[in-house]
Parts: sequence; C-alpha cells; structure tokens
Amino acid sequence: MPLKNRVPKFGFKSLNKVVYSPLNLDMIQALSSAYNSTEINLEFLKQHGIISNLNARIKVLGRGEVSSALKVSAHAVSASAKEAIEKAGGSVEILK
Repeated sequence: MPLKNRVPKFGFKSLNKVVYSPLNLDMIQALSSAYNSTEINLEFLKQHGIISNLNARIKVLGRGEVSSALKVSAHAVSASAKEAIEKAGGSVEILK
C-alpha cells in the first residue's frame, strides 16, 4: 500500500480564526422593546443572558427590521443591518 494511503489525514484549524456570535435585527428589536432600552451593547447583552461573557465577539446581521432609533455597539455589522439601523434613525458603533 502506498505511503499516501497509510498516513492518516488531519485537517487544519487556524489559531487566528475570529468567531462571531450572530445577532439579528429582529432579536435586537425584541430586546429593546421588552426592556425599554435604546442602547444595545455588550453589557446589556450579558445582563440579559444573550452572551455568556464580555469577551464574546458580536456580529449584527440584517434579518428582520428595526422600528425605533437604537444605538448598537458590536464588533462587526453587515451592510444591510447598518443601513436598516441608520434608516430607523439609530447609530452603529464598531468595537475593536
């Protein structure tokens, strides 16, 4: 049997990969209306059990719609989500 068939195959896992936790616009709207908050940030998400620790990286995605002006702080935001938030009169802050 040739050597290439005898040697086990292993995958590659990047040590530098950045993993984001997704957060959609419909969830943001539900949270803001349930808790009467206009600011969605990491502390707010941790306090209400959406994320488990403050080191989690959050990406806001564009599923759903926002009907109120919100200030959203996240590590990454999709273009459609940013457009929808700003169209409703809100603002987006990108965290480092």
